[in-house]
Amino acid sequence: MDRRAFIAWAAATGAAQMAGRAVARQPGVRPNAAKPPLAEFDPTDLSRLSVFPANNPWNTDISAYPVHANSAAYIASIGLAGRLHPDFGTVYNGAPNGIPYVVVPPEQSRVPVQFLAYADQSDPGPYPVPATAPIEGGANSTGDRHVIVVDPTARKLYEMYRAFANADGSWRADCGAVFDLTSNTLRPDYWTSADAAGLSIFAGLVRYDECVLRREIRHALRFTVQRTQRAFIHPATHYASSSTDVTRPPMGLRLRLKPTVLESAFPASVRPIVTALKRYGMIVADNGSNWYLSGAPDPRWNDDELHALGGILGQDFEAVETGSLIR
Repeated sequence: MDRRAFIAWAAATGAAQMAGRAVARQPGVRPNAAKPPLAEFDPTDLSRLSVFPANNPWNTDISAYPVHANSAAYIASIGLAGRLHPDFGTVYNGAPNGIPYVVVPPEQSRVPVQFLAYADQSDPGPYPVPATAPIEGGANSTGDRHVIVVDPTARKLYEMYRAFANADGSWRADCGAVFDLTSNTLRPDYWTSADAAGLSIFAGLVRYDECVLRREIRHALRFTVQRTQRAFIHPATHYASSSTDVTRPPMGLRLRLKPTVLESAFPASVRPIVTALKRYGMIVADNGSNWYLSGAPDPRWNDDELHALGGILGQDFEAVETGSLIR
């Protein structure tokens, strides 16, 4: 998808949202009727699972997109000398390091979920969340406590923010979103999700199976910055700031690693990340520490090799033009 097609896609999607909202808010009703299941459920292999269609922005090659007119200001705002930080790995502070997910079989029981802070912007339950679903930061975490459920047979994602399991098997969370992996439909404008930007979290995670086993990442990555502006760019649908400072990055802004950064300078296990940052870039998805790149925990990661990514500085990135600001 070239830049003009990307922008046309975003505009068409935005215009169609009013028609699509009724579908998006009804669990079990999806825009595409015929969706043959995967040949066989295998919780250890997601290689056959397409996370959104091939022409989805997450999966779009932006290596030839023009540099954004405000790129220099955006990069300076995040920090020219800041270092890329892999916010994932093996274990940190006694808990798996990163944003975990669980893959469920088609017969997984659905349980009620009570939404609290953003109930009016949450997709209602029930969700197929196991009682033992991993929580970001561990069961005692005081942080974002993201819970992500992948149903590869139905091709759906269930994502929750600030999630807590109840004794009766139900869950409560501040916000929840359901994503149809066969559809390009966005959440309604100004709606959040389990991510501040209204995006899917899982779609932008660095996963061990892609990076090390398959040795290729075919999508954009998720990252955080400390200060954003009160605006977003599709596919983001929500902002989380009151600042009108136009030098701050909006949610959904896409950065690309410059070609001067060579993959050969990094361990083989992380070179696919460097390549993906050049080809697909990374998207501002939440407020957090500057230059923190999101991934899923896995005991097989080599933390020392991941930390080699710290050799990439903020000045090694540029923002690209993918669409208009929405305020």
